[in-house]
Amino acid sequence: MCLGIPGRIVSVEEDFPRGGIVDFDGLRRPVCLAYTPEAGIGDHVIVHVGFAISVVNEEEAARTLAVLRAMPDAIETELGP
Repeated sequence: MCLGIPGRIVSVEEDFPRGGIVDFDGLRRPVCLAYTPEAGIGDHVIVHVGFAISVVNEEEAARTLAVLRAMPDAIETELGP
């Protein structure tokens, strides 16, 4: 199963393709931000297989993370090592 995981952008690099580091409840991973050009540092995005696919507000991100935390190791499993 593949999930879209919400995370908060902590850094952005404007190289091609546009990328950055996203914090997923304490886990930080590099993410491609090419599909969310409007997203910036501090914004929350939904990430699927390493690509930010949409921007969400902080409340929606928090609700989704709460559901994922209820599933043992869901976030770590989806994000990999």
